[in-house]
Amino acid sequence: MKDTTKEEKVKGLGSLHQDKTYLLKHREWRGFKDTMYDFYRWMVTWKDMIKMVLKAPISTIKAIWKYRWMSSYLSAPAFIDRHTEGLRGASLRCAHLHFNMIIKGCTDILHQSFVSDEKINPNNKLSKKTVCVDELIPIEFMAGFPNLKVLPVQTMPIFLCSMVDQLISIPYIDSVESFGVPSDVCPLPAAESGVAIEDDYPKIGKCAISCNMPCDGSVMNSSFLERRLNLPTHVYNVPLRYNGEDVQDYAVKELEELIKFVEEQTGEKFDWDAFFAALENYNKQLDYELKKWEVQRTDYPQMTGATFWLYRLYYYHLSGGFDKRFLKVDKKVNKIMMKGYEKKELVIKEPRHRAIVWSCPANYYTSLATWLLNCWGIEVVMDMETQISMIHFRTDTKEHALQDLAKSYQRTTMRRHTKGGYHNVVDELWRTVEEYNADTVIMYDQISCKGMDGLNGTFDDQARERHVKFIWVSQDLMDPRTVSRRAMRDQVNKYMFSVAKEKPLDPSLVDFDDSEAW
Repeated sequence: MKDTTKEEKVKGLGSLHQDKTYLLKHREWRGFKDTMYDFYRWMVTWKDMIKMVLKAPISTIKAIWKYRWMSSYLSAPAFIDRHTEGLRGASLRCAHLHFNMIIKGCTDILHQSFVSDEKINPNNKLSKKTVCVDELIPIEFMAGFPNLKVLPVQTMPIFLCSMVDQLISIPYIDSVESFGVPSDVCPLPAAESGVAIEDDYPKIGKCAISCNMPCDGSVMNSSFLERRLNLPTHVYNVPLRYNGEDVQDYAVKELEELIKFVEEQTGEKFDWDAFFAALENYNKQLDYELKKWEVQRTDYPQMTGATFWLYRLYYYHLSGGFDKRFLKVDKKVNKIMMKGYEKKELVIKEPRHRAIVWSCPANYYTSLATWLLNCWGIEVVMDMETQISMIHFRTDTKEHALQDLAKSYQRTTMRRHTKGGYHNVVDELWRTVEEYNADTVIMYDQISCKGMDGLNGTFDDQARERHVKFIWVSQDLMDPRTVSRRAMRDQVNKYMFSVAKEKPLDPSLVDFDDSEAW
């Protein structure tokens, strides 16, 4: 019998990469048209990054030398390559357009951070026009202050940075643990606190806003940030049991206090017209988003993997409704998506399983779903973090607008399905499985998260009752030393070989070492 193992490895996607670093030996050949499009979008990414440097070259170069995390963003093109590997046609184009908009938004925030940074540019006026906010607070409320700037404090130094570079969080986690914080704290707030301890946040702002989301570890992080930023700080509290109407009056009062705080600290008056205009724009974005969900429920979904949740997370928290570039991208993506759907395009030639991803994904391995697709034919059609707030904002009265905004803020990232009770995390999973006709669940077991503890047996029992393939994937959110990318893949491999009794689509992707990769 002919041994095809070596031949398959040569032809597989695994042959494109160097061992350990996972750097590309050469770009993937996808046919002439798709290869040229992929290369064009690669060039656009570099163009946007270079454009950011040219806007303020001295400030940017100083930031690269000053902040440990800044150099990680030079690997952003490789980050996009990891998420588009194996894609063709409409799915390739949709993914690139989404990621390119993320890059555009990121470069704008980085530019704003460096030119406003008082460590780099002392006594600059832009810093005093900036309101610093916790990254989990969506910024729609700042649309009512069109003369001010808003900066999500942790987003660029660590949250998104840890997705681009799996190794960047490690020194910050070690720093906060050496400071006395227990090692079993969620590594996300731990790493963010480590950035504060290392003084790696830019010094910017007239005032700051912290919050109680999503967990007790984040509250700990807020205390570190407040001491490091040394700014007048307001704590914005969001109800935990958000399904009840009895907490909504309190939620609205918290928003009113938040707006009042910004007015008092900056001397600016809240502009309701600008606020309403941003909410209307956000409503249009949400309409496009829900159209994507409709297509994902069909037999011909056009998106897979982290394309969905990364873009959703980014625009939900950071477009604010007042950055209209996101709306233009959504319009273009939906047009491409509908063409692909009408042509009955498949994301890959042999999709075997429709999967739902549940619980919080690992920041250091956001491209796991791309590997699932290419190696095993497991197509992720929906995930937990995409299904954050679906609330349309009413703009007929001030009261209605604040009521809807308060409800939306209670359903943000890492919160809608992990807080608020059994129904939100368990029942919602099975509703999603049924709605998207999924036969597989990828369940992330974030080993440092207390929010999902105690439900393991419940999930397993209910999965067996529904005859759903249920694959547990342990991970540690920000720290790849605890559970490596390779170990995460190995958990899936063991299930697919021993339980599902299947062979991989691409044997070259079954096992490889990417421990030194970004």
